[in-house]
Amino acid sequence: MDRERSQLKLAPDEKKRFRQVEKSVGYSFKKTGLLQRALTHKSYANENKLPAEEQNERLEFLGDAVLELAVSELLMEKYPRYSEGDLSKLRAAVVNEKQLANFARAFGLGDKLYLGKGEEQTSGREKPSLLADAVEAVLGAIYLDRGFDKAKQVIRKHYSKLLDHTEDDDFYKDYKTELQEKSQSLYRSIPRYRLAAEKGPDHDKTFEVELVIRGEVLGRGTGRSKKDAEQQAAREALGKLEEPHPPFGRPLLTKERGGER
Repeated sequence: MDRERSQLKLAPDEKKRFRQVEKSVGYSFKKTGLLQRALTHKSYANENKLPAEEQNERLEFLGDAVLELAVSELLMEKYPRYSEGDLSKLRAAVVNEKQLANFARAFGLGDKLYLGKGEEQTSGREKPSLLADAVEAVLGAIYLDRGFDKAKQVIRKHYSKLLDHTEDDDFYKDYKTELQEKSQSLYRSIPRYRLAAEKGPDHDKTFEVELVIRGEVLGRGTGRSKKDAEQQAAREALGKLEEPHPPFGRPLLTKERGGER
């Protein structure tokens, strides 16, 4: 069984450090030693000759699995019409080193980490990989402290805000941007989106959108927001453009052979 550093007496500055992390993350630990371990990089453990289980790599391993499961469940609820492939792409867009490092910065984890001198001298507190690992370790610590439901609650709180905040931008670049680039390249035409219908009360609306290229409807989408519906319409249109016999016949812009037209 892993040793608990919570049995050791914490200095006042450490207690303050942990309270700040708990407040920013939105969770209070029953076993403070788990949080302390989650914040302990292997460089610190090695320099101070701590047992291997006192650094955060094992918690990082566990937190990675907890995070992936919790986010997968959230995405399935939020995007009920997405296919397995779409959900996988979206999960990859939000569960990655860059985004986890952003969370770490928002939580102020960099300043709270236990680092060895070597990491301190090479700006370890600012390294994205190190910060991302710390977030996963904290999530793993929450799981061990009070179980999956509590860990999921914390994950959903922060990821729901992330998905809501960036829904209009980053997560909808894939299909819409790809379609626009392809439409301009092949047909010298920009896709147009038009609202076909709105259904339901204000607090629970569903939007239906049609996507038009060169006057022809190539895609239809439905979603709880216009952007969601547009994304679905763009995905459908892309599928048609990739068919063996795409709409409008031969593209306007193609590479000609031997100078023939």
